[in-house]
Amino acid sequence: MPNQLPSHIKVRGARVNNLKNLNVDIPLNRFVAITGRSGSGKSSLAMGVLYAEGARRYLNALSTFTRRRINQMGKAAVDSVEYLPSALALRQRPAVPGVRSTVGTMSESLNILRLVFSRLGSPVCPNGHQVPPTLEVAENDGYVVCPTCGVKFRAPGAEDFAFNSDGACPTCGGLGEVRQLDASLLIANEDQTIEEGAVASWHLPGRNFMPIVANAIGIPIDVPYKALSAADKQRVLHGKKQTVAINIPSSKGKIFHMDNAVYENAFAAVEDSLATTKNERTIAKLNKFYTFDTCPTCHGTRLNPELLKQKLNGKNLAEVCDLPVNQLREFAQTIVDWLPARMHKLGTDLVSELLASLQPMVDLGLDYLTLSRPGATLSTGELQRIQLGRTLRSATTGVLYVLDEPSVGLHPANVTGLIKAFHGLVAQGNSVVVVDHDTRIIAAADEVIEIGPGAGKLGGTVVDQGTVAEVVQSSQSLIAPFLKGTAQLRERPQLSDQALWQKGNLSLEVQHRFNIDDVAVKFPKNRLTTVTGMSGAGKTTLVLDSLIPAIENDVARRPLPQHVKHLDRAGIRHVVKVDSVPVGKNVRSTVATYTDILDRLRKLFAATPAAQAQGYTSSRFSYNVKAGACPTCNGTGQISLDVQYLPDITEVCPQCHGQRYNRETLAVKWHDYSIADVLALSVDEALPVFAGEAGIEQTLQTLHDMGLGYLLLGESTPALSGGEAQRLKLVSRIGKRQNGTLFIFDEPTVGLHPLDIQQLVKVFDQLLQQGATVIAIEHDLDLIANADYVIDMGPGGGINGGHLVATGTPSEVSQNPASVTGRYLKAELDLFQTK
Repeated sequence: MPNQLPSHIKVRGARVNNLKNLNVDIPLNRFVAITGRSGSGKSSLAMGVLYAEGARRYLNALSTFTRRRINQMGKAAVDSVEYLPSALALRQRPAVPGVRSTVGTMSESLNILRLVFSRLGSPVCPNGHQVPPTLEVAENDGYVVCPTCGVKFRAPGAEDFAFNSDGACPTCGGLGEVRQLDASLLIANEDQTIEEGAVASWHLPGRNFMPIVANAIGIPIDVPYKALSAADKQRVLHGKKQTVAINIPSSKGKIFHMDNAVYENAFAAVEDSLATTKNERTIAKLNKFYTFDTCPTCHGTRLNPELLKQKLNGKNLAEVCDLPVNQLREFAQTIVDWLPARMHKLGTDLVSELLASLQPMVDLGLDYLTLSRPGATLSTGELQRIQLGRTLRSATTGVLYVLDEPSVGLHPANVTGLIKAFHGLVAQGNSVVVVDHDTRIIAAADEVIEIGPGAGKLGGTVVDQGTVAEVVQSSQSLIAPFLKGTAQLRERPQLSDQALWQKGNLSLEVQHRFNIDDVAVKFPKNRLTTVTGMSGAGKTTLVLDSLIPAIENDVARRPLPQHVKHLDRAGIRHVVKVDSVPVGKNVRSTVATYTDILDRLRKLFAATPAAQAQGYTSSRFSYNVKAGACPTCNGTGQISLDVQYLPDITEVCPQCHGQRYNRETLAVKWHDYSIADVLALSVDEALPVFAGEAGIEQTLQTLHDMGLGYLLLGESTPALSGGEAQRLKLVSRIGKRQNGTLFIFDEPTVGLHPLDIQQLVKVFDQLLQQGATVIAIEHDLDLIANADYVIDMGPGGGINGGHLVATGTPSEVSQNPASVTGRYLKAELDLFQTK
C-alpha cells in the first residue's frame, strides 16, 4: 500500500517569544485562521515558526553563493516542524514605497504594458511620420523602415519606455514633479527683525550665527524684515558668499572670534544643507521650504515627451496609465482588432498577459486605481492588496502562504474579495495560514486555531482548535461570542442629537485635493467621531492632509493650506496624531525607557545605601551608559555572531545572560531586587512591588488600565504590535486635562482582538472625560458601532470616492441606503441586537 501524503504540518515544542512549548497540527491545503488576544503569540506561531522555518529550509536548498546575497533567517526556537512546505509571507506592514514607485511598477503591470507598447504600438520615424503597427519591430531587433519616407530607424523598446531608466523625462529625471525653493517659506515672519529670527532657513543647524554675519556685511538686523530696502532683501535671499571676521557672544558672556565666517544667503542655507545630508527627518524638514509643482516638460507623466508620440489605438503610454484599471481592461480588449491581421496572434498573447496582470487588482477591489498613481499615496490596505495580487498572479502550487493581518486597512466590502483570493490559493493546491481578528475572515476559514488565553506570559498555548462550527460551540473560546453575536457590541450610551453637539463643533471645507472636490464637514467637539469609507475614498485626504495642517497653520497664524477653503477649529490648540508605527528603532528602546519608569527607577536605585556607599549616581543604572552596561554586549543583552554565508546568529549575552548590566551595578539591590530583576517583571507583577512609589505606580496603573499589564518593563518596543504601540504612545497623555486637544487615530484597531477593541473604547472614554476630542479613521465595525458620530466618505475609492455619503450616529448611518459602510454596519448591529 503506497504511503499516504501528509495532511498536517506538525509543530512540536515551539518556544518562539511567549509560546509555551507549543504542540499543534496545522492542516495542509486548507485555509486556516489563527486568532487570539493581542500579544497572545499568534504571530509568533505564524511568522516566527511556520514562515521562518519554511523560508529558511527553502533558502538552505540554494547555493552558498546565492545565500550570501540574501537576508536570511536564523533557526526558529522549536524542537521540530514536519511536513512544512516552502513559505511566503505577506506582512502586516508593507514597506512604504519610494517616490519612484507607482501602482504600475509595484503590481508589475507596467512592465507588461511597456512591452505591449514597444511591440504593438505605432512608432514615429525621425521625420515625424506615424508608422502603422508592424511585426518588423519583433522580427528585426526593433528596426523599422518608414513606409512614407523610407528611413530605417530603431523603434523604442520596452526598456526605453521605463521612467526609472532610459525613458525618464530629462527635466525631472522621472519623478513627474519639480521642486522650487519658495522665498515666502524662507521668511518666517516679515514683521520680525532678522535678529528676532525672521529668516526661517537661518534656524537650521550650524547657521544660528548668520544674523551676526549679515550685520557684519551691512544688512540691518534690528528693523522688521518688511522694512528692509529691496537691495537688502535681495542680499538676504540671494547675496553672494563672502567671508568676514565676527565676534559671537555666548550665553555666559564669553566672546568667540571667527576670522572667516562665511555668509550664506537664505536660499543657500537650505540648498547646502540638502546637499550634505542623507537623514530622512532632516530632508523632510528641508522640504518644508520647497513648493512642489508638476514638471513643466513631461506634465507629470515622468516620461521623455518624445516617447509619447508612439500610439496604441490612438492613445500614448501616459494616457493609458491614467486610465482606472477597470477602463484600462476595456481599452486592452480593443487593441487586437486595431492591429493588422498578421499581428493578431502576437497581439492576443500580449493583451492576455496584460489582462491577467490586472485581474487580481479587480478581484481585490482595486479597479479604481490607475497605473500612474504614486505608491506613496496608497493606504496600508491598498499596499497589502497589491502585494497579495502580485502573489496571486504567480499561480504557484504546494506553497504555504502566511499572511499577518491582511484585513488591515480594508473596508468590510473588500473583505469578500480577500476571502475569495484565499480560497483561490487553496484551490491551486496551496496552504493558507492567516493571522487575523476580523470575524468574517475567521468565519470563512476551514479551520480555526485560537492562541491564548491572555497576552504575554498569560498566552502562548492553544485554547481551541477546530472548524468554525466547533469553535462557536466552545465554552473556553474568546472569539466565539463575537462570531455568533452574543457579546456586548456597544459599550457606550448613544447620545441624543442635542447632547452630541452640546460642546460645539469643528468645521472644515476642502475645496479641491486629490479626489475630494468641495466637501464641507463638521466634527462634534469632545466626542468620538469615526471617519469611514472604502480604501481610497478620501478619509486620509480629509483628516490627515487637510484638517491637521489647517489647524496647525491656524494656530501658528500662517495661511490655511491652499485647498482648505474654511476652518473653524473651535478652540482646538493642539493636535496629537497617534498611529500604529512601532515605537523606537532598536533593542535599546524598551517599555521602561519609553515611559518615565526607567528614569524614576534609576533615582530609586541611586538613593539606596549600597549605591551611595559606592558613589553611584542615577546614570550608573542606565544600560546605555558605559559605567552601568555589560562590557560584552554594551547593554543590549544580546550578541550577534557572524557565521559568514549562514544567517547571523543572535544569542543571549554569555556574560550578563540578557540582563544588560555589569556585575557591579547588579549587586545594588532595592528591596531585594536588582535593576535587571525589576525590568524582568511584567507591568501587573510590578504594580504591587511599587505600591506607594507615586510616579512609578501611576504609570504602571495607566499601562494596566490600557490592557498592557502583560508587557515586561524591559520588553523591546520595536517588537510590539501596532495596537500595543498605539496604546503605549498614549500613556503620557492619560490623566491630564486635554481641553483644546484633538487626538487623531489612524486605524487604531490594527492588530486588536474584539476584546482589545472594547479596552480601546474605554481608553477613548478616558480621553473624552479629560476634555479631548477624538477622531479615528477606521474600518472596524465594532469601533464604528461605538462612535458618537460617523462621517462616511465614498461611495467608492479613487475617482469613485471623495464625496460625503452619510453622516450621523452609527444607527442613522446604518439606515442610510447610500452608504456601503452603513450596509455592513446594519448587518453587524442586527447580528448583535437579535441575540
